[in-house]
Amino acid sequence: MFSITAYLVPLVCFAIVVLLYASVRVLREYERAVVFTLGRFQRVQGPGLVLLIPFVQEMVRVDLRIQVIEIPSQDVISRDNVSMKVDAVLYFNVVNPERAIIKVQDYLPATNMLAQTTLRAVLGQHELDEMLSERKKLSSDVQSILDAQTETWGIKVTNVEIRTVELTENMVRAIAKQAEAERDRRAKIIHAEAEFQASQTLVNAAKILGSIPAAMQLRYLQTLTEIGGEQNSTIVFPMPIDIIKPFLDILEKADKASGFNGAMRPHAAVPAALPT
Repeated sequence: MFSITAYLVPLVCFAIVVLLYASVRVLREYERAVVFTLGRFQRVQGPGLVLLIPFVQEMVRVDLRIQVIEIPSQDVISRDNVSMKVDAVLYFNVVNPERAIIKVQDYLPATNMLAQTTLRAVLGQHELDEMLSERKKLSSDVQSILDAQTETWGIKVTNVEIRTVELTENMVRAIAKQAEAERDRRAKIIHAEAEFQASQTLVNAAKILGSIPAAMQLRYLQTLTEIGGEQNSTIVFPMPIDIIKPFLDILEKADKASGFNGAMRPHAAVPAALPT
């Protein structure tokens, strides 16, 4: 009897340890347990201590933290027939552990594959310029579509970030030429607008100076003062007609007076020729 008891005690202790290991589970704060009884869904438990009936109940751990999936590069053809490679990053978490385990076989690869197909479908409906300039909007569109499709799986897609849009070398050169041409166009428009504004200002200034004759003379004198301050050796300066106009009037009056006197002066008599 002593020998039998010596063998039974270790076996009983081992069986108790196995039963405890099979029936006792400890879940962390971010984990939940989907419990099945004889293959049928029973309940969702956790966090903390979870007790199971050995060989009758089993459980599946589900992580509720936000998970990150790197979507590999996808070959995308835009609406304007531009070929490119696009990759993105997907952020999601499980909000309903029961659906995440029962509705889909493995929610992690399923979400990854759905994200790849959705990314290609959404980007294929837009042109290249929209992909480069409206990346935030496209990411939001992909996120809303994924969130609606994965809701039945108990998954919440929190964010999608389009990370890289990789173009071919030919497209990069074409875009660079387009950007250069756009910059030249803007520069010419700005230069033309500046010329127009300057001409408008000159017209206004000419109207003001033309309304007051003395203002033009003062402006010429001010310009002469500025030129004289630069110590130039040669100055070519146009003479305004307003300055010499009084002298021209005096000369014109003198010419008229001399012409009138000459007309009134008697002419000398011409002697007649004698007949031979």
